[in-house]
Amino acid sequence: MTDPRANAPTPKPGIMDIAPYVGGKGALDGIAEPMKLSSNENPLGAGPKAREAFSSVLDKIHIYPDGRADKLRAAVAAKHGLEEDRLLFGNGSDEVFALLNQTYLTAGDNIVASEYGFLAYRISAMGCEAQVKLAAEPEYRTEIDGLLAQVDERTKIVYVSNPSNPIGSYNTAEEIRRLHAALPSNVILVVDEAYAEYVVEPGYESAFELARTASNIVVTRTFSKIHGLGGLRIGFGYCPAAMMDAMDRIRLPFNVSVPGIAAAIAALNDDEHQQASRDLVLEWRPRLTQIIKGFGYEVFPSVGNFILVRFNSVEQAGAANAWLNSKGIIVRGVGGYGLPDCLRITIGTADQNRAVVDALSEFAAQ
Repeated sequence: MTDPRANAPTPKPGIMDIAPYVGGKGALDGIAEPMKLSSNENPLGAGPKAREAFSSVLDKIHIYPDGRADKLRAAVAAKHGLEEDRLLFGNGSDEVFALLNQTYLTAGDNIVASEYGFLAYRISAMGCEAQVKLAAEPEYRTEIDGLLAQVDERTKIVYVSNPSNPIGSYNTAEEIRRLHAALPSNVILVVDEAYAEYVVEPGYESAFELARTASNIVVTRTFSKIHGLGGLRIGFGYCPAAMMDAMDRIRLPFNVSVPGIAAAIAALNDDEHQQASRDLVLEWRPRLTQIIKGFGYEVFPSVGNFILVRFNSVEQAGAANAWLNSKGIIVRGVGGYGLPDCLRITIGTADQNRAVVDALSEFAAQ
């Protein structure tokens, strides 16, 4: 008898070589409500205006959303001073990266990203049978010359996280301008600004203005971080109208939801909630950094809503992770980024941050 599995469908080349993305763990055995500090979510949650807007459309969730998200498009354009016809909305900014890769990559092309850049760039590029070229980060921040050295005749897209995740470093506006000026005009520069709203450092600025007059820049933002809408999956890209039109042709027809659109519009204009979220991070990020350094561990400089802690060995990082879990605290191991001796810790509420300090103090004293 012929084995029916002998002629079973097989994925196209390269698919099974992709390590699937694994999000931050959200549950612990035996603990009903752990402190989840593994996914850089806003510990204050969604703001009151977003919650009210979400609730106000519950009687409309049987109706398909506006495929172009025109009300949200107008709100984002007004908030950031952008042109409406240059905005593309997605199921989180992850979908914008996927649409970019699907639209512009063919087999044999490549993308360039930093060594510790967000894994989502690589996953969808490999799904398009493209190569991923990584530039080293010897100082744990994106090196402009390192990126440029990786660009060749098959490069179609260069990705920069600014600020970076999982490290939390950033590039100045001058560095981003220098990178763009040195790229061939047919290479797309993507500047991922998922954590931009948390940055107050001098020298940093959004790439929106640079993108306004360029034919090959995409700037992405998300509502998952400072706006606290990670569960609703809303992101957008700002790019030349011709690029938006090309990507829009393969975008799923209804990729953002009715409650997501309503909540995002409200969150966008909730300045009080954004400021409270930012203030929490600005208060606790330096405090946590100083205290954890006092325990004898390295803490990388960060401008995001998280810190990256380096332990003295891979084994110690694993033990610290297990110890925090035993105390009901979930943080993020980043071995998948090539940083197996590190843990990324989201800045939480004051009580959560104190719990992290107490737990690591106990761990360090063992």
